[in-house]
Amino acid sequence: METRGCRLPRDDRNIVLKAAKKLLAYAGIKAGVRIWLDKRIPVGAGLGGGSADAAATLVGLNQLWGLNLPRVELEKIAVTLGADVPFCLRGGTVLATGIGEQLTDLPPLPSLPVFLAKPPFKVSTAKIYNNLALAAVERHPNVQLVATLIKQEGMVPPKFLGNLLEEVTLRLYPELKEAMVWFTNRGLPVRMSGSGPTLFLLDVNEPEHRWAEVEAELRNRCWWTYHGSLQAYSLEVSKVNDNGNQIEE
Repeated sequence: METRGCRLPRDDRNIVLKAAKKLLAYAGIKAGVRIWLDKRIPVGAGLGGGSADAAATLVGLNQLWGLNLPRVELEKIAVTLGADVPFCLRGGTVLATGIGEQLTDLPPLPSLPVFLAKPPFKVSTAKIYNNLALAAVERHPNVQLVATLIKQEGMVPPKFLGNLLEEVTLRLYPELKEAMVWFTNRGLPVRMSGSGPTLFLLDVNEPEHRWAEVEAELRNRCWWTYHGSLQAYSLEVSKVNDNGNQIEE
């Protein structure tokens, strides 16, 4: 296995290798593969980058090795790798319940402007979940309402968006709370992705020069940023040559 983009383990600590070995064991075959991981999503960002890598590994090797396992079987393997790997494997717009393994397909969301910003520090997902007192939570997100709005309106109004982990993370990491205040003071009502620390903003149309100013200031503070569009893609597999160019068939 080879990697590019950041320092990553190349042994069984890497979820990509875990996925490959679990697929081999499940299929009961002997095979090998050379894996090249071009890591573009920051590690520990709360964006599901590792889970997406694991899902892509299962889909790609299922085709490369000619296993032809149906998606439902791949999802059984996926959930043993992580609670959100089945979602990443399925792709698109999905309602996830249980621990994340119970998936219900929803109509695709439209392409939306999205802004992501990750500070130059990590947070401990385990610590955050250990400090989440579910019994004390009085208001839970109404996931069925969100699903209905997506089906009927094709979008979810911001007032219905919520993240129970946000309050916990901001309490444990006050520097992230300060960052959210910084955004709010600039008219950018960001929310937190997953357990953090990445902050995001959806469907806000600002002039390009405004985004350039915000991104420049954040990068001076060593933040990672992304400004583009959100697409509800599923995983696709294509053959490429050694230069990374797609091979036409």
